[in-house]
Amino acid sequence: MEKQKIDILLGLQWGDEGKGKIVDVVTPKYDVVARFQGGPNAGHSLEFNGIRHVLHIIPSGIFHKEKTNIIGNGVVIDPITFEEEIDALKNMGLTPTDNLFVSKKAHLILPTHRLLDAAYESQKGDKKIGSTLKGIGPTYTDKTARTGLRVCDLISPNFAEKYSQAITQHLKILDGLGFDYKTTLPELEHKWRASLATLKSFTFIDSEYEMYDYLQSGKSVLAEGAQGTMLDLEFGAYPFVTSSNTIAAGAFTGLGLDPHLAGKVIGIVKAYCTRVGSGPFPTELFDATGEQLRKQGNEYGATTGRPRRCGWLDLVALKYALMINGVTDIALTKADVMDNFETINICTAYKVNGELTTRMPTETDAIIEPVYTPLKGWMQNISSCKTYDELPQTFKDYIRFIEEETHVKVSIVSVGPDRDATIFRD
Repeated sequence: MEKQKIDILLGLQWGDEGKGKIVDVVTPKYDVVARFQGGPNAGHSLEFNGIRHVLHIIPSGIFHKEKTNIIGNGVVIDPITFEEEIDALKNMGLTPTDNLFVSKKAHLILPTHRLLDAAYESQKGDKKIGSTLKGIGPTYTDKTARTGLRVCDLISPNFAEKYSQAITQHLKILDGLGFDYKTTLPELEHKWRASLATLKSFTFIDSEYEMYDYLQSGKSVLAEGAQGTMLDLEFGAYPFVTSSNTIAAGAFTGLGLDPHLAGKVIGIVKAYCTRVGSGPFPTELFDATGEQLRKQGNEYGATTGRPRRCGWLDLVALKYALMINGVTDIALTKADVMDNFETINICTAYKVNGELTTRMPTETDAIIEPVYTPLKGWMQNISSCKTYDELPQTFKDYIRFIEEETHVKVSIVSVGPDRDATIFRD
């Protein structure tokens, strides 16, 4: 049997593009859904039967009982958050131990990683990067320093010793930073230790072997990314980035797969742009229009609850993301948020320090002025549209403009938060 290719689904902006919903919608086409990076800093929202669900670590295919879900080696796991998600799934009548498996090589977020995150962020003063304070960065730091703990350590006879060594080292750092942890650490550690029972009730796997076997046997696999391309450690606006590789290439290191196995790359694009945290955001709106986008789009972080910065769609950034990911299909989300905008602007170029360009600047302190192309809004409710033909012509013109500029087809159009409010284009 010919080996299957692996399809990759990821965000092309600053996160919060609606990946959770799209993964949930396309999951019926796949046998396996696997997360390949990030951790509880992700917040993938799904809505069906009028109920909103948010996943942080667990793949968004978990609501389909017959599908296999895998947390890959590139993910960092907080046992406390994991337990909370599992409890919520069980309350829905699901049995996640049946179809969720965890890579032995995934790294663990320790209680002191959260404290280190808070300590490092407080040290930055007015140069804060906007960390979610979930311990993600310090965990990846330990991973690269080769001092981290992995899921496989949980079943090691030397786990207590390894844990003690890691915690002791972290406390030395916290003491050096003058960070007060004595009142918060005992309770945090107690919760963390208690939550290990839930994590250890799942099957730990050599995920790279399992993934290879799935593809070898002809099973279809979807790799699910977290955050967004513009937050990638290498190619985002450094240092205002996350601590992992959010781009398509990250799927292969985050799951242990051969790059020759790449199939489709589905890029999720919000019809406008949002960002949580600090860093460059060229099309950000500080006026009533920005506030309108935030209000109508309910733009508050699924993980942090923080209000998101809002702005117009940025094609300079989008073309950059399409290029480095090799995107084959665009899924356009949340266009329904702009149903009552008479004019919709799209950024097609930048003026960087006064010079016109269509390239993303590397320097994060560059003075960027967006150059806009105005388009006519559709001025009607599109949430009830079930087929592409039912969409207003002005919205189709908006989609066509994106396709002509990017040379990538918009294959999926989301017209509302529910899984049924999705249009597929042949």
